[in-house]
Parts: sequence; C-alpha cells; structure tokens
Amino acid sequence: MNPINNYRFGSYAILAMGLINLRYQTGSDQNFAKSSVLIILGVIGFLATLIPAGKKVLLNKASKVIAVALLIGAIAYGFLI
Repeated sequence: MNPINNYRFGSYAILAMGLINLRYQTGSDQNFAKSSVLIILGVIGFLATLIPAGKKVLLNKASKVIAVALLIGAIAYGFLI
C-alpha cells in the first residue's frame, strides 16, 4: 500500500470527526468555530496528499513524526470538544 494513503485516511478521519461534531452538537455555544478547526485540518491534510509537492514533503521522516503528533492531537481535541 502506498504510504500516502495513511495520510489520506487520517485526514478523512479528522474531517469526518469535524462534520459529525458539527451536526450532533448543534445548538452548543461556539460549535461551528470548534468544529471548523477539525474540518480545516482534515481538508488541508487531504489536499496535501493530492498535490505532488505536498506528497514529497509528507514522505520525509520529520514530516511523518509531525503528522502523527498532529493526528493524535486533533483526535484528542475532537474528543474534548
């Protein structure tokens, strides 16, 4: 399997968490702003996997560590909001 697919799966998971949170917490204070963080992170991550320059950056060792840390942080943020 292509390693870039892992980034796509992670980006999709963050995007889905943001959209689900947006829908199911309707009426909560500042819900759109909180959910937008996850949605924007997911879209940026997904778009980076489609752009050739983004793919090249994402396949670096340092980028992999940063991406995993961001993914874990975004998932934790999604559970906390």
